[in-house]
Amino acid sequence: MASNTASPTMDGAPAAPAPVETISTRRLIAFLIMVFGMFMSILDIQIVSASLSEIQAGLSASTSEVAWVQTSYLIAEVIAIPLSGFLSRAFGTRLLFAISAAGFTVASFMCGLTSTIEQMILWRAIQGFVGAGMIPTVFASAYTVFPRSKFHIVGPIIGLVATLAPTIGPTVGGYITDLMSWHWLFFINIVPGIGITIGVLALVDFDKPHFELLEHFDWWGLASMAGFLGSLEYVLEEGPRNDWLQDESIFFFAIVCVISAVVFFYRALTQKEPIVDIRAFTDRNFALGCMFSFCVGIGLYGLTYIYPRYLAEVRGYSALMIGETVFVSGAAMFISAPFIGRLMTKVDMRYLIAAGLMIFALSSWMMTGITRDYDFYELLIPQILRGVGIMMAMVPVNNIALGTLPPARLK
Repeated sequence: MASNTASPTMDGAPAAPAPVETISTRRLIAFLIMVFGMFMSILDIQIVSASLSEIQAGLSASTSEVAWVQTSYLIAEVIAIPLSGFLSRAFGTRLLFAISAAGFTVASFMCGLTSTIEQMILWRAIQGFVGAGMIPTVFASAYTVFPRSKFHIVGPIIGLVATLAPTIGPTVGGYITDLMSWHWLFFINIVPGIGITIGVLALVDFDKPHFELLEHFDWWGLASMAGFLGSLEYVLEEGPRNDWLQDESIFFFAIVCVISAVVFFYRALTQKEPIVDIRAFTDRNFALGCMFSFCVGIGLYGLTYIYPRYLAEVRGYSALMIGETVFVSGAAMFISAPFIGRLMTKVDMRYLIAAGLMIFALSSWMMTGITRDYDFYELLIPQILRGVGIMMAMVPVNNIALGTLPPARLK
């Protein structure tokens, strides 16, 4: 059994005990406030998915139009997330997160007041864009503020939030819509958003802003990144419905995507302060971690989108019934997270990732025979396995991808 006493040195004097790595209570509270902000931002990706039918009826929209309530949020978020690294260096974590939380709160309020589908799409895009800054900022802060000896604690916390939020989004949305109305899917963000903004401004002191970086802001890089990612999202969203490149608008945006991608990568590799420092991909752990996260993310967000649509359009479930059905995966994630955190200290994380991917693959295979008769109990085991598998893969992947990067490259 290991002893807590210090080992003697060669001259017989006791060696100094190893310093205990701690984090101040103020910083811990500040970080938890930021985690809750990230939870809100990710939750809102899927919180509307169980209530799209109610939103469609309330705004007199078509099925294709109401799908853009989610798509507009995602397109804006996809563009803003890579940008947040540069903005975090320029404005500092405190100011960027406060602006993101405040903007997200205002946009949520405006979403709840909309009366047309056009207004809803506009404000959802704004909500996704300004709120996106909260997501990568939390990940970067976790791996710079906390000592490496605490990563096995921090990893499960942010991994649980990142995976649980989109999973329980339909559940939360279903309950809110059933108890009140779909407007409260957005109004529910106002009070927490104000609290997060005030808390971050009062407590966060992780770094200092460097406003001089704004003098080197790469506007062409931003425009090309927006054209690349926005067009890619549009093509992937509209392609299956409109015969891909046979449709003129999809063909046009496909060309915009290719040209913008070339310009973006050129600017990223040649500018002094690029919008996105893609040189981080030269770190093998980071590159492989991103690849695994991409694969797991397909299952996390893809199936979280498909399940509610299936239950609403095929099974005819109400928003509340959809929420109760898909809650199973969220419960499995929540219960398994502490155990996975402990396993990370005892088992090679590569084995955990492999086991998680295999469990997730098994859950997906079990759903290949889905029919219109599948109900809660037919979906139960696949959803449990999916929740456990995603958690087992996602949390170690985050640690491997970000845990070995130097702090300067985490933003």
